[in-house]
Amino acid sequence: MSTQRNPWLALFALVVGFFMILLDMTIVAVANPAIMTDLQADISQVIWVTSAYLLTYAVPLLVTGRLGDRFGPKNIYLVGLAVFTGASLWCGLSGSVEMLIAARGVQGLGAALMTPQTMAVITRTFPPDRRGAAMGLWGGVAGLATLVGPILGGVLVDGLGWEWIFFVNVPVGIVAFALAMWLVPALPTHEHKFDIPGVVLSGIGLFLLVFGIQEGNAYDWSPRIWLMIGAGLAVLVVFVVNQARNSGEPLLPLTLFKDRNFALSSVAIAAMGAAVTSLMVPAYFYLQAVREMSPTRSALVFAPMAIVTGVFAPVIGKFSDKLHPRLVPTIGFTLFAASGFWFASVMTPDSSMVWFLIAAGLAGFANACIWAPLASTATHNLPVQLAGAGAGVYNTTRQVGSVLGSAAISALIAARMTANGLGGGKVAEGGAGQGAIPEFIKDPFSSALSESMLLPAGILVIGVIASALFIRHGRSGTAGPQDEPAKADTLAA
Repeated sequence: MSTQRNPWLALFALVVGFFMILLDMTIVAVANPAIMTDLQADISQVIWVTSAYLLTYAVPLLVTGRLGDRFGPKNIYLVGLAVFTGASLWCGLSGSVEMLIAARGVQGLGAALMTPQTMAVITRTFPPDRRGAAMGLWGGVAGLATLVGPILGGVLVDGLGWEWIFFVNVPVGIVAFALAMWLVPALPTHEHKFDIPGVVLSGIGLFLLVFGIQEGNAYDWSPRIWLMIGAGLAVLVVFVVNQARNSGEPLLPLTLFKDRNFALSSVAIAAMGAAVTSLMVPAYFYLQAVREMSPTRSALVFAPMAIVTGVFAPVIGKFSDKLHPRLVPTIGFTLFAASGFWFASVMTPDSSMVWFLIAAGLAGFANACIWAPLASTATHNLPVQLAGAGAGVYNTTRQVGSVLGSAAISALIAARMTANGLGGGKVAEGGAGQGAIPEFIKDPFSSALSESMLLPAGILVIGVIASALFIRHGRSGTAGPQDEPAKADTLAA
């Protein structure tokens, strides 16, 4: 029983599954060309292999976070892990692109069930003043997955076929399930009455908003798309009004946003999600189309970013607990924005790749200053009975930010291509690496990509402002009774 009460062992078990989710998000982009060829699909269908996953991942997060509060984060995590692992096997066995899209949708639902629980368990088993180190490990795993995903994807696709990027999840999922059963404690649940109107309104609103944003570029931002986005926003407004008037147990407790640091952290993580997604698209287009690198080589260019994040995230997360909440993430967002402007300046056909690698290393250190301290600040004052709800809101804003960033960068690249005399070709999400381009258009092509890189750099300024407005935490004393053994173990560690 003592091992079950050690929060570090529980965290280790959870990050195995968390690593698998992040790996799957980065590994698929490398396989898109092979999937398109093998399944005889067109580009719009291949885009939906990614879009279906993002949609079913983002939309249910508010609900799945609350499910963890009601039925226990361990139980919901295990259900999600089983769904994700089974769907991964289904993906690998798919014989048509339509079947693959359906399987990816189920896989996204599994990820949505898992993600809030990892954060909720950290919130409930680590005391607030010791949470940064745990979030640091969480962030370090994210950096490692960023590195391993594209490289492993390139190796598997080249050596075994695209199916194996999904088959590899099966043994990892089985191991992760066994570890979670053994090491993750069954935390006390909190009786909740499910807010059915809130579930329906949030689901419809998020679906219309996310779907409209994802598909906007594919439909040339037609009136139908804008109507869908507008309808989604309108339904979400009704949802917020409904939550404000709900005197029982709302799906989204608006009291969460009375905590200034939680509200600002949600804004900052949305900016982070948008920036990371939008930064990678022009970067991979540049490396593969302009510099004529293979998917594996282009992934290795970003190795400094992932390695530096993985090395520094646990260290920075640990000592950030002792500093003012605004200090470390503000430095991180500032450095990440600087690295974005740096990338933009070196994205020319003949620039030295050394400068690109140095910028990637700077971006890695910046990421290490953001992920863990931001998550720790967001969850610091959350009462344990709202841990799942808070994790759901935080992860929902991150995912919606990612979708916004993906759609915005696709539209911007197309616009900058037109402005540079290259026509308004549509940019496929995750579709970098379709082959090198003729020499005579490399200069205008690079210029369009360089100009597009200013978008993520600018978005990160929002993160700078939000994190600079954090206030100092009050004295900690919010740990519930079930947190006391965890606190003792953490102090011993």
